[in-house]
Amino acid sequence: MKREVKVTSDGSKTLYINDLNENYHSHHGAMQEAQHVFIKNGLKLKYDSEINILELGFGTGLNVLVTIDEFLKNDKNHVVQYFTIEKYPVNESEVKELGYDSFFDEPKMNEYYQKLHQCAWNVKHEILPNFFFTKYQCDFFELKNLDLPPIDLVYYDCFGARVQPDLWEKPLFEMVADKMEQGGLLTTYASKGSVRRILQELDFKVEKKDGPPGKREMINAVLMR
Repeated sequence: MKREVKVTSDGSKTLYINDLNENYHSHHGAMQEAQHVFIKNGLKLKYDSEINILELGFGTGLNVLVTIDEFLKNDKNHVVQYFTIEKYPVNESEVKELGYDSFFDEPKMNEYYQKLHQCAWNVKHEILPNFFFTKYQCDFFELKNLDLPPIDLVYYDCFGARVQPDLWEKPLFEMVADKMEQGGLLTTYASKGSVRRILQELDFKVEKKDGPPGKREMINAVLMR
């Protein structure tokens, strides 16, 4: 799968897949999108003394970095367990060229960024004190076989339905819901009516929120069962 690095409108970079004509992040701003969808409308709404986060999928690692950044701004005695799935990992040269660590004030962010990509798959790692990270190299549909604690917060960041429609249909959302705690929050950049209806069928309370730059709406969904 051929990828190239592209600069988005906020100066941060993303990967572009030629064969799919698809970016990993919004071309309107990769950093802005991650912070708006997954921090402002995700982590900040669910932050607690202990939180279990599930991300689909790991990709460039940007969503983990913005989560670490927010973790460092809060009580570091809190415990974060972060689980993420990725079938096609990015390579070392791509990680270096993306250079996300330069967008954060934390001097050790480059160390954390490298560790996220270099650490072994399917093994729990303490990336920094009280921030635990496990990445699984597998297909999203193998989620049902993963042994996870009840998930409080889901970052649903799959490629768009135009290129991977099966990732936005009921079977995968059902697997995700089965891994979630009652009252858990799913946040995603998507806002399709079909996605809203599927989530409602699965006992989520769905709320439309203002989207990140370049997108009118996004979805927050709280699991009620």
